Amino acid sequence: MLRRTKIVATLGPATDSPEALAAIIRAGVDVTRLNFSHGSAEEHIERAQRVRQAAAAEGRFVALLADLQGPKLRIARFADNKVTLEAGQTFVLDASMNKEEGTRDRVGIDYEQLIDDVAPGDVLVLDDGRIEMEVQSVDAHSITSRVLIGGPLSNNKGLNKRGGGLSADALTEKDKQDIVTAARLGADYVAVSFVRTAEDMHTARRLLQDAGSEAGLVAKIERAELAHDEAALDAVIEASDAVMVARGDLAVEIGDAELVGVQKHIIARARSLNRAVITATQMMESMITNPMPTRAEVSDVANAVMDYTDAVMLSAETAVGDYPTEAVEAMVRICVGAEKHPSMHQSKHRIHESMERVDEAIALSAMYAANHLEGVNAIICMTETGATPRLMSRIKSSLPIFAFSRHHSTQHRVVLYRGVQTVPFDSAEVPHEQTNARAVAELVNRKIVKEGDLVVMTKGDYANAQGGTNSMKIVRVGPDIR
Repeated sequence: MLRRTKIVATLGPATDSPEALAAIIRAGVDVTRLNFSHGSAEEHIERAQRVRQAAAAEGRFVALLADLQGPKLRIARFADNKVTLEAGQTFVLDASMNKEEGTRDRVGIDYEQLIDDVAPGDVLVLDDGRIEMEVQSVDAHSITSRVLIGGPLSNNKGLNKRGGGLSADALTEKDKQDIVTAARLGADYVAVSFVRTAEDMHTARRLLQDAGSEAGLVAKIERAELAHDEAALDAVIEASDAVMVARGDLAVEIGDAELVGVQKHIIARARSLNRAVITATQMMESMITNPMPTRAEVSDVANAVMDYTDAVMLSAETAVGDYPTEAVEAMVRICVGAEKHPSMHQSKHRIHESMERVDEAIALSAMYAANHLEGVNAIICMTETGATPRLMSRIKSSLPIFAFSRHHSTQHRVVLYRGVQTVPFDSAEVPHEQTNARAVAELVNRKIVKEGDLVVMTKGDYANAQGGTNSMKIVRVGPDIR
């Protein structure tokens, strides 16, 4: 059984050696994430080159995801690097004080506009939810708060407002420079952090195109405004090629109690709107220092798989963890196990809805035919851009979808899509009457299908034409395929 759910792994010191990188790719990584919150442009370019080399050596297509830092709001630094806050004490965020001289009573802030975004009664959350404070008063230069939940607090920790409402732009000047770097290193996807509106994604796409890149765009859903506004969420999804349920900052803004329901909703909306979706953050957190996941982590990953996420993501587990390969192997086991559940093979996706596009009708028809006709063991999709296999991958199925394409960009793009495998294939070099037979022969050689099996095939009338998928054919594997 081929694993359908894809695995994203974040690169870092733990996977910088050629041996460690090859090991996680061999273990099953489909997409490697370059975290632009850390490291220089040169480091990211070098890591990207190593991924391409390691993937080629393993005979794999592995995509590159460049993840922009975004307007990460942080406190400044403490004179002694760390303080401990007590519940009930007063703590001041002071935009006018020296950024290096924070104390137990006050600290500077990098995002001075925060003063205009908060009011008495608002709850501010620091260090991924470990510290909570209620705003008592606001003046021209500072925010005075009462600590609700105390604890240790160190330099440069993140800062959020419960319920959202911060006005920081999604794309910073650093992000704009990093988009150019992403284009230089040949990123297949670029993730935009703290997206507020669809226009953020349109702006990012224009900047990417200006930099000479056609990379897919991933909107990271981590603001409360999107979690609570379905129309705004749908607009962002439709402006993107994929979305990421970025559960760290999202949970801080909406609270832990809402997170699971919001995660399921985002996954469902992405699938309904024919976009890919990645579920991320702390999926195997204990494996940073332990060789086995907790049962809760197993359930968390399996739950996302059974909600039909396209991919699950590892962060610190593979970037700085002690067991990066074991984390990937554990995630593979959990994905395969969850995919065996009968509910994973039954789909009612858009069964009662009309369609406007021919390629969409063909894609969904092919999947329903494959799911309901006994003897079908594979789906072949001739594709230029990867759009048709993406549409196919929205349908629940146990059957592998093989995207046959001549383009390296497409071959890397489709590896994110659930259930889709890529096969290099240039139909322009094959006589038209032999295309089907040659394509099926590829799967026979890979021992995916055998004589007597049925294969569902989709393609367009004109070879190598974008958006032209308009035909479906079911063939039986044997010597007389036409």
